[in-house]
Amino acid sequence: MLETTSTPAPPLVSMRHFSRSFGDAEAAGAASVTNWGTGTPRREFLHVDDMASACLHLLEHYDGPEQVNVGTGRDVTIREIAEAIAEVVGFTGATQWDASKPDGTPQKLLDVSKLAAAGWTSSIGLEDRLRSTVEWYRAQAGALRE
Repeated sequence: MLETTSTPAPPLVSMRHFSRSFGDAEAAGAASVTNWGTGTPRREFLHVDDMASACLHLLEHYDGPEQVNVGTGRDVTIREIAEAIAEVVGFTGATQWDASKPDGTPQKLLDVSKLAAAGWTSSIGLEDRLRSTVEWYRAQAGALRE
């Protein structure tokens, strides 16, 4: 069994965290991975290519004085993210949750109404976001700092 060492915090960290946890477990032949918390907190995940697209869109189509949140406007549970990443990395063992550990903030979801009003929405689906991120981490594994 491999145990994760913290609750997922920022999306990039949790994507890397889960990718490594499940990837390491798959490589080691571990029967299970234990994650902190219950898996019920909800998070919004945005792919870097969507972020770049939104920034370019706003540069061309928005001239307002107010800040504009960039996000997908959709959230999923940490449990759903963990299960999806386990599938992407090929981990077939059990995913367990240690409810004695903290969950963190119940929900992190941006209000993207101004972004939508400016004519932009996320175009990269969750599965594609996860798959490309895991592939990138695998390709960069030797160059990443701990």
